[in-house]
Amino acid sequence: MAWTRRYDEPEPQRVNRWLARSGVCSRREADALIAQGLVSIDGHAVSDAGHKIEPGQTLILADAAASKLDRALTVVLHKPVGVVSAQPEPGQVPAVRLLTQAALVGESPVIPDRDTRLAPVGRLDMDSRGLLILSEDGVVAKAVIGPDSELEKEYRVAVLGQVTDARLELLRHGLELDGRRLKRAEVSMIGDQRLRIVLREGRNRQIRRMCELADLKVVDLFRVRVGPVSLGDMPERRWRVLTAAERAALLSSVRSS
Repeated sequence: MAWTRRYDEPEPQRVNRWLARSGVCSRREADALIAQGLVSIDGHAVSDAGHKIEPGQTLILADAAASKLDRALTVVLHKPVGVVSAQPEPGQVPAVRLLTQAALVGESPVIPDRDTRLAPVGRLDMDSRGLLILSEDGVVAKAVIGPDSELEKEYRVAVLGQVTDARLELLRHGLELDGRRLKRAEVSMIGDQRLRIVLREGRNRQIRRMCELADLKVVDLFRVRVGPVSLGDMPERRWRVLTAAERAALLSSVRSS
């Protein structure tokens, strides 16, 4: 069934921008759909990528457009230590190489191969483990790591060093990295030398660097959740396809934040 939505905003807007803001697809994907004649407004095909939709008009994506968008693959992987998220150096194993039929939990419309363009959406460094999202869906990527994203990322962190109230408060608020103050983090003790940390940003090696500034050393970093998407009890080195409900919840979380 074709995707239909009425435009109720007060000012005209470029069709590709509105589709991207609505979480339907990326601007580049919208441009491609328009070029293929798969987008119409009030029954008339849109032929210009710069065309604006007016208040009260109804946009329709043809069945073929909806089918193209639905085929964009996003997967959830339980990444182990020693595997890199993206481009490997000689001798390193990239995460995408773990996406085999034997390691799949549930079903997938396709088993990724060397030609599949799955990029990490929020990296985990080689020494960290846990939930890693890989996707060819530009909308998912923007929702998780876009400049306006404040999705929570939850970690379980084991540290060496004396964990004091003062150091916990420093981790929560009061640190700077690369000359910029960090957003407030949720930090709590969950066991002996173990912390629960929730971030709303994703700076390079952020947790390890935060702990160093608080005179703590990270010895294990385990990501368990990104927004509404949780790793659950999926075993290490296994993967599954992101469900339609999870994708919708992910995009909804971003738009309501």
